[in-house]
Amino acid sequence: MNFNLYSKYYDLLYSDKDYLLETDYVVDKLREYADFDIKSVLELGSGSGNHAKYLSNYFDLINGVELSPKMVQIALDRKIKNYNVLLGDISNVNYPKQQFDCAISLFHVVSYLNTNEQLINCFNAVHNQIKSGGIFIFDVWYTPAVYSLKPETRVKTIFDGDINITRIAKSEINYESSIVNVNYSIFVEDLKSKEYIKFDETHSMRHFTTNEIKLIAEFCGFEIVNSEEFLSKKSPSNETWGVMFALKKK
Repeated sequence: MNFNLYSKYYDLLYSDKDYLLETDYVVDKLREYADFDIKSVLELGSGSGNHAKYLSNYFDLINGVELSPKMVQIALDRKIKNYNVLLGDISNVNYPKQQFDCAISLFHVVSYLNTNEQLINCFNAVHNQIKSGGIFIFDVWYTPAVYSLKPETRVKTIFDGDINITRIAKSEINYESSIVNVNYSIFVEDLKSKEYIKFDETHSMRHFTTNEIKLIAEFCGFEIVNSEEFLSKKSPSNETWGVMFALKKK
């Protein structure tokens, strides 16, 4: 998924997201579990740089990997200090002759890896790119909650004075593949130009059990050092939609 037209309005749609709070949470977790002082971080699915601009206050180097060219350009235009970005697929990460202290992947990016092959390739790539004792932190949709709560149809409206956006999300669960297809309809009204557009996108999100993550992590040379509800730090339950996993490279 490269977000296509969605990327153009991404930051506005998530203008209510607390990127600073999330960054502080992840930085605390990295420092808690890593075996050494962290200076460099690899960010998978770095988007438009919303986390990187805060990460740059903590670390000497943040290298992102992002599939969407539009997102990459937005991030570069921000001129974030200590930040580089590579246009590419997180299931095929390759920063030649470079190793990082730790890696992160936030906002359910790993859930966009719908196949076992993609997931294993991603974990193997991260294993190759970070140092022994380094930490890989990511959050994913959690299977018990998906089946217990079930995705609901959601409507979100954002207005910034110039643009009015309405996004409708309708979801379909594929029980066989552990994937939820989130079908977005986005309506955009530009009040200055009087332009009105509507487009549709489907984001296919895979959800995981702890045992699935444990199996793939161990296969790729990691061990789970913690799993908890993202931000709240509560133990995962059937009401926990997003779970953070912290893996350590053996």
